[in-house]
Amino acid sequence: MPSQFLQDEITPDFSTMPAFTHITQNGVAHSEKVHPIYEQMDTEREMTDDIFDETYHEKEGPKPAKIYVWRNIILMAFLHLTALYAISFIPSAKLLTLAWAVLCFMLGGLGVTAGAHRLWSHRSYKATLPLRIFLATINSMAFQNDIYEWSRDHRVHHKFSETDADPHNAKRGFFFAHIGWLLVRKHPDVIEKGQKLDLSDLKADQVVMFQRRHYKTSVVLMCFVLPSFVPWYFWGETFLISFLLAILRYTSTLNASWLVNSVAHMYGNRPYDRHINPRENHLVIFGALGEGFHNYHHTFPFDYSTSEYGWRWNFTTSFIDLMCFLGLAHNCKKVAKETILARKIRTGDGSHKTG
Repeated sequence: MPSQFLQDEITPDFSTMPAFTHITQNGVAHSEKVHPIYEQMDTEREMTDDIFDETYHEKEGPKPAKIYVWRNIILMAFLHLTALYAISFIPSAKLLTLAWAVLCFMLGGLGVTAGAHRLWSHRSYKATLPLRIFLATINSMAFQNDIYEWSRDHRVHHKFSETDADPHNAKRGFFFAHIGWLLVRKHPDVIEKGQKLDLSDLKADQVVMFQRRHYKTSVVLMCFVLPSFVPWYFWGETFLISFLLAILRYTSTLNASWLVNSVAHMYGNRPYDRHINPRENHLVIFGALGEGFHNYHHTFPFDYSTSEYGWRWNFTTSFIDLMCFLGLAHNCKKVAKETILARKIRTGDGSHKTG
């Protein structure tokens, strides 16, 4: 069945909505209009923890001191140095080995984008058991924390974006938003707010909890052993090159995902909501398999496509639509074009007029 018949289109009419004033993430007051069915829509989504909480206020006084996690600092330094060293082996690698590395990059990326992000963090579509098992498996190939922890932190990020309670608050600088947040202890507000989220949907998902219980084993197998073993065993690649390219692939996957937290929160246009930091960035769109339409995503976090443009530069959306066609996914939530246009006109930066 074509995917368009499986989408729940959300079509509030903004033309007759009462206006009210609220404070945005940047502390700017502006008038907003909300359709009366907005709360009902949230109820239908079965969660609201990815919607920005305007009632949160950062605590006054000095910020907590940074506590460095030296284990992570050493491991990340070693990982990136090894990846740089691995680049010199690319000319010596067999073509099949390079193709395999790209395939693993795509699979690991989908485990994050289609899995941990769009399915489990935002519940923007529903997946059958076989697809959930597949996504959880390739999510381990990405090695970015288990689905439960990744989804919890991502919901906190949306609910308290660009505040002390945001795990990778971009207001703390590019380096912190990109990788630095993994090298220090979390701000106390991140921990506090994360503990208050309703994660019952994740706890009730047996696939999520199975992966969490066996995460270390699955990471060793999927992120390191399998990517290194296949080229060596099946077409005679040297094990050194197989292993080094597996490290390079893993490091590339990490940085592609981190670009969403750093670059896509600092550089680009804001055609949907000029009052928030997330941007539309084409580099991130390409590198993160369609996740760079970030101003749109933070404006409409429930949209399974994270974009109004469908398949254009959005490999993850193409994958989800294919799963719908195969009967493995359904109930994809999509924002109506009229709603998107109304939002652009009302709160956008005007960049949509020039494309």
